[in-house]
Amino acid sequence: MSEKSNNVQDVFLNYVRKNKVPVTLFLVNGVKLQGIITWFDNFSVLLRRESHAQLVYKHAISTVMPLGPIQLFENKETGAETGE
Repeated sequence: MSEKSNNVQDVFLNYVRKNKVPVTLFLVNGVKLQGIITWFDNFSVLLRRESHAQLVYKHAISTVMPLGPIQLFENKETGAETGE
């Protein structure tokens, strides 16, 4: 297995970062943060809004919700979503 194998978390975060998709981060304590992800690593996410940046540790995040729908992978089969 290669050292740089893509997992869904990295693919998702990289997509919203590269496309500057606004996101809402919900933290485990109920706090809601909004902004654009400008950077991430194995342990943290850098979230920018206006002129402020917040470093958020991934273990504190429960949900990352993009502003609109996104498609990370192409459907290779017509019945892929229904399992047909």
